[in-house]
Amino acid sequence: MKGHTLPTKSTKPTKDEKNLTKVLDKIASMDEPQRSVVQQVHDIIVAAAPSLKPRIWYGMPAYAPSASTPALITLRNDERINLAVTEKAAFTPAGGQDAGLMPAAWYLEDVDEDTAARITEIVRSVSPAG
Repeated sequence: MKGHTLPTKSTKPTKDEKNLTKVLDKIASMDEPQRSVVQQVHDIIVAAAPSLKPRIWYGMPAYAPSASTPALITLRNDERINLAVTEKAAFTPAGGQDAGLMPAAWYLEDVDEDTAARITEIVRSVSPAG
């Protein structure tokens, strides 16, 4: 049949793609200057641990091994920006001066080179592929 084309299937976004869109929308809804900082931290997290999947968890950007597993890293923007390791991550006591305390949360206001490097270390330390 001349001029007849088969309808193309529109590809539905995957659950991971939908979750990523929700995270990016959440970040885009933040006020500056926090929006830019949270976007930088998001970019660092996904570059440091590409196996972690972004999603919204309890209203905040979070990163988990899959869409159906608990988040290992959360990123909050309240009065201050907070990067946190959840209780679902495998981590150990700090030792030394911190004895049995387990570092699990960090507040930040901007991201310089040293902060980006430390975020990368933190994320890789809890990522299953890290």
